[in-house]
Amino acid sequence: MSPRSGTAALDHLDDDELAMRAQQCDDLAQQALIQRYRRLASFRGRGYYIPGGDADDIVQEALIGLYKAVRDYRPEREASFRGFAELCITRQIHTAVKTARRRKHQPLNQYVSISRPRPEGSFEAGVEGMIDGHADPADPADDVVAADGARAVDCTVATLLSGFENDVLRLFVTGQSYEEIAALLGRQAKAVDNALQRIKRKFADRAPSAARLALSE
Repeated sequence: MSPRSGTAALDHLDDDELAMRAQQCDDLAQQALIQRYRRLASFRGRGYYIPGGDADDIVQEALIGLYKAVRDYRPEREASFRGFAELCITRQIHTAVKTARRRKHQPLNQYVSISRPRPEGSFEAGVEGMIDGHADPADPADDVVAADGARAVDCTVATLLSGFENDVLRLFVTGQSYEEIAALLGRQAKAVDNALQRIKRKFADRAPSAARLALSE
């Protein structure tokens, strides 16, 4: 069953009711509200640019802002959900752009840092450590030194993952939980967990040799 077919029964509910249900851990209500305003999120992202990123990065940031609107909306304090959603989306995009300019790194491509060999461990250990929540943030100086190799490995990594797996990984490394990623992508949390497990296996099975080849060129 598609996410849309699962939420169609909630179409008659207004934004406030959906938000209240979503905040009470109703996954279908959360998905319904995000689907209702997904086009608004994409529209609000037009005209913005993340240094080193692309249009998809802006859309992902807009959807993160939309998720935060669903999570934080309070009808007694806000004029309307739509207005609050526009505010959260715009604020999230502005924050992402400022962060990218300050760090001179694209925020949604931080998986470059986990897709290269770590000085203290193996290539796959860095990826699995990030997914399991044990890896330390990469030293910015290391990113500069390893930039060429990281970009080469990044291209190889992209070929290992499906579109859904890439989306999951890009959101995961920004700190989103399984439930948040599931809501943003319109999938179940179990599907997100399965995707992360597949990513770990793919890195462990194929990425080490690819990394050594890329870094030796």
